[in-house]
Amino acid sequence: MATNNGYLGVTPPISTNESNAREKEVTVTLMDELRRQGTFETEEEAKTREIVLGRVAALVKRFVRHVSLKRGLSEAAANAAGGKIFTFGSYRLGVHGPGSDIDTLCVVPKHVSREDFFEVFEEMLKETEGVTEASGVPDAYVPILKAKISGIPLDLLMARLALSAIPDDLSLQDDNLLRNLDERCVRSLNGSRVTDEILRLVPNVSVFRDSLRCIKLWAQRRAIYSNVNGFLGGVAWAMLVARICQLYPNAIAGAIVSRFFIIMYQWSWPQPVLLKQIEDGPLPVRVWNPKLYPADRAHRMPIITPAYPSMCATHNVSASTQMIMTEEFKKGSEIVDKVIVGKANWSELFAKHDFFHKYRYYLQVIASTGSQELQTKWAGTVESRIRQLVMKLEYVDSLTLAHPFIKGFEQVSCCLSDEEVRAVAQGEISEVIAKRKKEDIEGKDGASTVYSTTFYIGLAIEPKQPGAVGPRKLDISYPTTEFTKLVKMWEKYDDSTMGIVVRHIKSTALPDYVFEPGERQPRSAQKRPKTSKNADKSNNTSPDMPNKKRRASNSVSESLATTPLPPQPFKTAQNGVTSTAAIPSPIALTAASSSNGMYTSNAKDPSHIKSPQLPFGENVAVATSAGAP
Repeated sequence: MATNNGYLGVTPPISTNESNAREKEVTVTLMDELRRQGTFETEEEAKTREIVLGRVAALVKRFVRHVSLKRGLSEAAANAAGGKIFTFGSYRLGVHGPGSDIDTLCVVPKHVSREDFFEVFEEMLKETEGVTEASGVPDAYVPILKAKISGIPLDLLMARLALSAIPDDLSLQDDNLLRNLDERCVRSLNGSRVTDEILRLVPNVSVFRDSLRCIKLWAQRRAIYSNVNGFLGGVAWAMLVARICQLYPNAIAGAIVSRFFIIMYQWSWPQPVLLKQIEDGPLPVRVWNPKLYPADRAHRMPIITPAYPSMCATHNVSASTQMIMTEEFKKGSEIVDKVIVGKANWSELFAKHDFFHKYRYYLQVIASTGSQELQTKWAGTVESRIRQLVMKLEYVDSLTLAHPFIKGFEQVSCCLSDEEVRAVAQGEISEVIAKRKKEDIEGKDGASTVYSTTFYIGLAIEPKQPGAVGPRKLDISYPTTEFTKLVKMWEKYDDSTMGIVVRHIKSTALPDYVFEPGERQPRSAQKRPKTSKNADKSNNTSPDMPNKKRRASNSVSESLATTPLPPQPFKTAQNGVTSTAAIPSPIALTAASSSNGMYTSNAKDPSHIKSPQLPFGENVAVATSAGAP
């Protein structure tokens, strides 16, 4: 799908040369390494996926027929009403791995409603042989039905088109199909339309897939693969790789990966990454336009979806997460440079992140409830707002960076007393509680189960200035207070069943569960920073809290509610329920005089940076020139 100029993309290619012999050699070793890393599924799993998709496609047709007859259509009209599935995401792009889910869009005619999908289709799915899970989330931003069939997880979306029948040869490429649809249907269609457009806009699909598989694994290992936490999600990484493929239409995977890191490190953000010019369409909807919309101007790393209506896939990126990704691009380029000259192996590119070794101080954000189902929703709500906390922390003096980790750590704690419940909600899970099993508390008075999810933010602190004397204090009470207020504004928040705690801990106090076996240094071997006599004392100043004595846990908790007992509560001595919200007191800083092991902004002093360069006189400015929108 080349443009009128004879090339794909919004600028001419940087180079149309074919890859050299060395780049071909490293591509072979890259593919070998990706196989060793287990990124490809077995032939057997691939066949199972095809069988499962065939069964879902047949079920959608049966579902449409069933609803059509219920709506009074004739037998012939009900049979002709059709129904079709489209895959999108990593499966459609051809870069899925073992155990990954299949994003599937179910397209139905106009007389089939969303309620039918979440009531009738969900029930039909549950009765289907091989289905072990099926649960709908109809109120989600993009309503979704999660299922597992023959061991294969599926995320099913639904879109109702303004057509009386869905033909088997339907294509979603026509923008006019979006007419007269509600916003949720447009959003549901968007995933499939974007994925298909990406595949149409790359010069060589096979090279794109091999390259993306590499970048995806690298981003996951380096803990920068997460849209919700302010990094990039799967679609954004796919669009970045697709853009490099456009700039090197005749290169193979090894060369694409090498150029990827260099170009992304040098990219002139907020210059957008576009796979094609942004187009207008038939709907009265917002299309990304920084000239018109101030919110679009605020996007730090805009990567724009190619299907109408074009949107920014990276609006969650903050100053901190941008700095972290830029640093990772630089590190990646240095490793790949060594691979090209034979001084390193590809396995070094996929080395695990060092997030839990990197910082001296961390914030823990602990969401807890008394029921598994409730915890899934509450923890998801808290996680979706972590980036707001990160952005507020970025304004704190002497904090150079707030680094969110890309996933939460889930725990189920069996408690025998109210004191244990409160301790777990505060993040204090003793060895005794950790080892206790459900059967150990069955039938015991005052016993209950607490479900908790803990999220982490690493705090990078400015080095102590030469000549500065005495301990420094880092007061983060305002951003953390504002954050707890924000999460409690969730419409389904119930202070009698949900707990939220934010507290800071030193790296030496990190729990064992964040490390893999053998990864953690013995505690005695960990260097303990020197602290002055009063360094760990705190006046706990906070905008809306009285002065209180600090607990040993480095947090201050406040009981927010005591109400009658709900079905699955956090019990208290008064046979009521408590929800805790802890606000960290100011941290007494013992930061080293250098920022060892911490990210520092590469933008501060360009004279000290050796920027990775493209080979053979290639010029990255071609891709980011004034000619690019």
